[in-house]
Amino acid sequence: MTNDKEIPVESQEICRYSLDPTVARCPPLLYRCLICVNKKTDYKLTGKSFEFYVYFRKEVWIIDPATDMYYQWLTIVAVPAFYNLMLLVPRCVFNDLQANYAMLWMVLDYTSDVIYYIDTFVRSRTGFLEQGLLVKDPVKLKEHYRAQKQFKYDIISMIPTDLAFIPYGYNNPEFRFNRLGKMARLFEFFDRTETRTNYPNIFRISNLVLYILIIIHWNACVFYALSKLLGFGSDTWVYPNITDPQMGQLSRKYVYCLYWSTLTLTTIGETPPPVRDIEYLFVVADFLTGVLIFATIVGNVGAMISNMNAARAEFQAKIDSIKQYMEFRKVSKVLEARVVKWFDYLWTEKKTCDEKEVLKNLPDKLKAEIAINVHMETLRKVRIFQDCEAGLLIELVLKLQPQVFSPGDYICKKGDIGREMYIIKEGKLAVVADDGVTQWCVLSDGAYFGDLSILGIKGSKAGNRRTANIRSVGYSDLFALSKDDLMDALTEYPDAKYALEEKGKAILMKDNLIDEELGNRADPKEMENKVLTMETNMEVMTIKFTRMIAEWATYQAKVKQRISNMEARVMKDK
Repeated sequence: MTNDKEIPVESQEICRYSLDPTVARCPPLLYRCLICVNKKTDYKLTGKSFEFYVYFRKEVWIIDPATDMYYQWLTIVAVPAFYNLMLLVPRCVFNDLQANYAMLWMVLDYTSDVIYYIDTFVRSRTGFLEQGLLVKDPVKLKEHYRAQKQFKYDIISMIPTDLAFIPYGYNNPEFRFNRLGKMARLFEFFDRTETRTNYPNIFRISNLVLYILIIIHWNACVFYALSKLLGFGSDTWVYPNITDPQMGQLSRKYVYCLYWSTLTLTTIGETPPPVRDIEYLFVVADFLTGVLIFATIVGNVGAMISNMNAARAEFQAKIDSIKQYMEFRKVSKVLEARVVKWFDYLWTEKKTCDEKEVLKNLPDKLKAEIAINVHMETLRKVRIFQDCEAGLLIELVLKLQPQVFSPGDYICKKGDIGREMYIIKEGKLAVVADDGVTQWCVLSDGAYFGDLSILGIKGSKAGNRRTANIRSVGYSDLFALSKDDLMDALTEYPDAKYALEEKGKAILMKDNLIDEELGNRADPKEMENKVLTMETNMEVMTIKFTRMIAEWATYQAKVKQRISNMEARVMKDK
């Protein structure tokens, strides 16, 4: 039997099978696919064999270039790319190196070729962003890959030039020079590593040194090849005669050439002068390359060192400006020493980072996520904010301000107006008597105070005044939330504001710190604000009502005009 219900088409591939799993021509995977479609579309089966056409899409493997998996694969591809970059040239030049380790090179060569072929497939399945979304269509991915310049180099690197080994022999690795077409993957690996590492300046310096060593390495090989072309020991400039047992050793050949290349490219000199014209030209080219290398080293290393010391220079400038100000204002030496020690603590503990300055270039969404990740658990410890809705907590997290206090600093004194609350991130605070000596208790990490004073709860016996003296025992890191920031956040959450006030009242009543009669008494200022709000609302409603009356009058006039026009047409037709 055939069901008349239409099945949505999602691909160009058609399969016709029986739903009966006992039928041999029905693959289990397809059977499960049909059952799944059947459940979604509520098919009713009345027979054991039920045949119909179904269209389905095959899953295609796609790799996202933003994932760790892509970076790991890039690391694998970078290994054979670096292998070819470093060893192809010396294998062409130093015959002993190629001949003595032929089996090893064969294994490494064809292993790198396999990785290259796999990498070409991976690149054809690497997604890219289009209108902010990752493209997963295989056809589009292939077209995008073919449109890239690197596609041509990848094809060149896969040409089986090794076939030339059949007539010429395996000891001719120059036929594999096309494998250098994959160097772009090595550079991409370096770029992504620089982005991911926590020490970018050190990586940049290491990368620069590596490039210089590669140039010196290649130049050493070219020097040996030129010496071979001109004849070993034919003059004082070329490589000595290899008939000498000591100079004929492979290690001595490479080390001698590397030493010569290093002296030449670093423009130190102390090498035998050239004799022939081609030797002069080669040395001139090396000197020019060496000057460029030296300029690159000086420029890049200087820029990197400046970047590494930028934070210290900026911080030192702040200290110098404060010192000049204190000297100009004749600040006491004791206070000046405290200020300097405070700065030293910030630098030693790496607390000089201005969070707002660092995060200012991020979108608000990412700022909020970072703030939540860093500060949310700290804020949830405050009892009045427990069980608050997530939106309000996010608003408050963004408004937390880090503050650092030195030993002996008073965070607040009894009778001070409470304009902010504090949460202890790290350190110890002592609640002391008025004499400043007697300690009632010590507050440590995670403790908080001042939470009730910033709510401004009516009827509080303390009002918005501080009820205790709190002093820092050592260096203390606190988070501060100001009253203005709290009230600004609560304007968008009136229900949360009411809940917080009720929670604060309950806490004060439990501690017998609230006057209920005073709390229930109407606040003249609050009443005045309510009256102003009502007057504003009345004015808005009056304006809207006047506008509605005007629109109604206009509508009536239009209707009367249309009726008059219709009457005129009827009279005219008669």
